[in-house]
Amino acid sequence: MTLDMTNKKISTRNKQVEERGHWGSKVEFLLAVAGNIVGLGNVWRFPYLCYKNGGGAFLVPYLVFVVTCGVPLFLLETTIGQYTQEGGITCWRKLCPLAEGIGYGGQVILLYSCMTYILILSWALLYLVFSFSSQLPWASCDNYWNTDNCVDFSTKNETFQWSNRTNTSSAATEFWERRVLAISGGIEQIGSIRWEVLLCVIIMWVTCYFCIWKGVRTTGKVVYFTATFPYVMLVILLIRGLSLPGAKQGIIFYLLPEPSRLADPQVWMEAGSQIFFSYSVGVGSLTVLGSYNKYNNNCYKDCLWLCLLNSGTSVVAGFAVFSVLGFMAHEQGVSIAEVAESGPGLAFIAYPQAIAMMPLPQLWSICFFVMLILLGLNTQFVTMEVVLTSIIDMFPSVMRRAGRRERFLLLFCLTCFFCQLVMITEGGMYVFQMFDYYACNGACILFLCVFETLALAWVFGADRLYGIIKDMTGMQANPFYKFCWLYLTPLFSLGTFICSLVEYQPLTFNRWYVYPTWAYVLGWVLTLSSILLVPGWALFKLATGTGSLGQRFHHLCQPDPDFTVNQKRETELQPSRGEDLQQITTTFIPNTESTALFFN
Repeated sequence: MTLDMTNKKISTRNKQVEERGHWGSKVEFLLAVAGNIVGLGNVWRFPYLCYKNGGGAFLVPYLVFVVTCGVPLFLLETTIGQYTQEGGITCWRKLCPLAEGIGYGGQVILLYSCMTYILILSWALLYLVFSFSSQLPWASCDNYWNTDNCVDFSTKNETFQWSNRTNTSSAATEFWERRVLAISGGIEQIGSIRWEVLLCVIIMWVTCYFCIWKGVRTTGKVVYFTATFPYVMLVILLIRGLSLPGAKQGIIFYLLPEPSRLADPQVWMEAGSQIFFSYSVGVGSLTVLGSYNKYNNNCYKDCLWLCLLNSGTSVVAGFAVFSVLGFMAHEQGVSIAEVAESGPGLAFIAYPQAIAMMPLPQLWSICFFVMLILLGLNTQFVTMEVVLTSIIDMFPSVMRRAGRRERFLLLFCLTCFFCQLVMITEGGMYVFQMFDYYACNGACILFLCVFETLALAWVFGADRLYGIIKDMTGMQANPFYKFCWLYLTPLFSLGTFICSLVEYQPLTFNRWYVYPTWAYVLGWVLTLSSILLVPGWALFKLATGTGSLGQRFHHLCQPDPDFTVNQKRETELQPSRGEDLQQITTTFIPNTESTALFFN
């Protein structure tokens, strides 16, 4: 009787632990990854870098980094996620425990990104609300926030006067700095909270919460809209941009090759940084998204198509952006170099200013900011899902129980919200720029990528990875990827990382405001908070292990042997291996008919 009661309690306890889950279909995985990697950087960063660094000639270093770093790392991270079926931290425990600090470092960067990225979405939402006004508020200088130096670009005569004055600012700039941000004189002057922005931040957090609160069951459905509709908006804006006067000059300016720029190391460094940013490598995002795949999903082919989509979107977005900037330069009678911007300057000043000059400006403003919000929203909630999954996978027996994921997600959202309140103040833009420049910068990601490739290719083994891809997909990966993992990717990543340190320039705001010394110190603390986790974790594990130092090091470099056996067993039971395995599948796997239909 006692034994029966004990077994019943154990059974009840086991039933309370929920399954980790998988994507409902292959399409959900593809859309989730596409939505994550195709984000704001494709629209507001790549086109500007392309024109700034030699136009069409910039595509040479860009493609070199795509081939040697982007695609190999993309495939590497997706493969280990699908193989281990674990998050960005626990996957290292089964592959190379010594390198688990890479996983922690990636999650810290994503945590910082969650706080900064959602603020951009909130600004875009506020602009979207203003887009429904009878007159766009950034189109004129007749508003209470405008100064005597404000210039209205609605007529060419006033534009001519503006081009010959120095102490002037456009209506769009004043709307951004004085109405939306109400920016103070420096980071020392935090000021009061911007209540309109605060309301938008709350709306975006609530939206993200309900997008992912049930895990991949909800995330996989939401991406059908959030990952596809931005392309509709992008195509609409592209067609509209190409039909405007001056669009041809803008596109020529965007792609006109300057081969001499290829000799500049800065061009190569920025090409490499753009790849690491836009491909979302190094931080564990692809590992987590790949971990929700079935073991036999063809991740090899998926990665190639997704990388092509990412880079293709960047190039197409450049046509949409520079055709409009060409139109604005044409209307103002100035060179395109004077109106070209990147980052928030493009999204919230240059492009809105150009939209204000078009017929039906409200329509095009709504299209543009809806596209920005959906592009960023997909990246934001996938980033949240990555952090959440990585933490839950560390404590599966505790966290995978009814209601606990939802409560933990609520706690995560509230923590990020209260931590970012300082960014919603009048001096918040200075704090935002500091987080963006130091906490989420390319040097941190590059550092993680260097050690990621060294740990997986040299410690875990490139040959073993090569065999895993063949075992999971049934396809022989190109030997070039093995060569990249062993040599090219770590060398290019390390070289770019060193160049970024050598070329480091202290952060300034609007090219005139210099941060105080304590702010720079805090910035470097934010940078080191992710980087130092890699050597720090390794030293901690070596110091707390048993046996001699050599034995500890050897043990921490070995993959989990039990896990390897389990995966081999799972592979043997896959129904896609041929008719000889049908009997085994029937014996060991329930509901084999539906399983066979999925894999076949």
